[in-house]
Amino acid sequence: MRTKRLNLVDMAWLRVESARAPMHVGGLLTFHKPADAPADFCQQVVDAWRSHSAAYRPWNQRLRPGRFNYLSPEWELLDTIDVDYHFRHSALPAPGGELELGTLTSRLHSHPLDFSRPPWECHLIEGLENERFAIYLKMHHSLIDGVAGMRLLARALAETPDEPERPPFWAIEPKQRRWKKAPEETPPGLYRAVAELTSGAREQVTSLPGFASVLRDMLSAARSKTRSLGLPFAAPQSILNGRIDATRRYATQLYPLSELRMLARAAGVSVNDIVLTICGTALRRYLRELGELPAKPLTAGIPVSVRPADDEDCGNAITFIIASLATDVADIRERLEIVSASTRQAKQNLEKLSAAAITQYTVALMAPYVLSLVSGMAGRTRPVFNVTVSNVPGPRKPLYIRGARMEAFYPTSLVTHGQALNITVHGYADTMGFGFIGCHDSLPSMQNVAVYAGEAMAELKALYLDGAGDAPRRKQPSRRSPRG
Repeated sequence: MRTKRLNLVDMAWLRVESARAPMHVGGLLTFHKPADAPADFCQQVVDAWRSHSAAYRPWNQRLRPGRFNYLSPEWELLDTIDVDYHFRHSALPAPGGELELGTLTSRLHSHPLDFSRPPWECHLIEGLENERFAIYLKMHHSLIDGVAGMRLLARALAETPDEPERPPFWAIEPKQRRWKKAPEETPPGLYRAVAELTSGAREQVTSLPGFASVLRDMLSAARSKTRSLGLPFAAPQSILNGRIDATRRYATQLYPLSELRMLARAAGVSVNDIVLTICGTALRRYLRELGELPAKPLTAGIPVSVRPADDEDCGNAITFIIASLATDVADIRERLEIVSASTRQAKQNLEKLSAAAITQYTVALMAPYVLSLVSGMAGRTRPVFNVTVSNVPGPRKPLYIRGARMEAFYPTSLVTHGQALNITVHGYADTMGFGFIGCHDSLPSMQNVAVYAGEAMAELKALYLDGAGDAPRRKQPSRRSPRG
């Protein structure tokens, strides 16, 4: 039997799973059929993909049963999967507008995954207006993180409309780095768990000085009350950070990546700073209209991928930085400057850490949050940060399925007790798709956040592009920073 042990971060996602807060992430991809597509085009795609029952990592990984599974959980690697269960075919009533698609996605994303099977599902949804269809994919966060998941999904899509059809994503064998040990080469069970913990102890000890240095910097900033630096547990209480139920509401926005880059150049900041400012501006207006805007600025937890570019291993390889969203200031230009200073300082701190120290930092940052979820205190105590804002890089060129061009990628992430809203952004070609997912009952009219994000984008364009001559430009720092 082939097995693979979960790392600490993967295990944490597994432990905090609950019926009201399932820990899966995913995406909604929309496609436009080719002009000569037959009437049964979508059925042909379904039939072709369902002909592949063999699956590779991570799509063939199922939790290994056993009495020690809770202490040392492992994935059991299957040779085949039940394709009819994992890959499903749905249709919207004509004409199949964005509202109907969003409603279906909200419902699909509300349901937990079945852990007696590999924890993922894929749905092909036909019946969208203007000769379009969609693919919705969800996968448990313990199985894979968003960056790796989207890399694997992109490998199943063609780079030109005339390219021969590729196998579905679950049937493509992952690339194996030469120095990586195959899963079946190490015996499963507690022996391996103890061996891996022992072998990693020396690396963790030697990385302590770097971790301690970053901790001192954060404590020093807290004492000096630096306004721009986002600190753990400095977030104010808000309606974004209460208890949640199982139902979700989902909304999207799509922007040209070229416009976001132009804005970043004009303002002398990063694209991610623009994204965070759009989100902060939308949240400020949303909470003000509800009479729920805190006096202190909201903070964002920003996942940062620490996965090497050539690493297609599954599991999670992320850490977090925290930044201010400056929701306590009315001026959008000032908000952007505070956001940029905050992310710059957070990234500088992260750059000081070795890989082992990053693990220590991530565990130290997230352990209180995970413990609050496990203990049932999440949503009743002060949050580590107010909202997660992720920016996931995507394919830079157009992709196709049987000549059908992919139009956009909208991410669908997770919410938990204490984190009732998640905003994830995904790049694709010259677009950036924003996915807003929130608790249906905790956040009334949550879709307004997406509407206000569009208006924030227009305000930034008017300030830095239409009135570029009046907007002072700051020099962009030349140092290389991790993607946030």
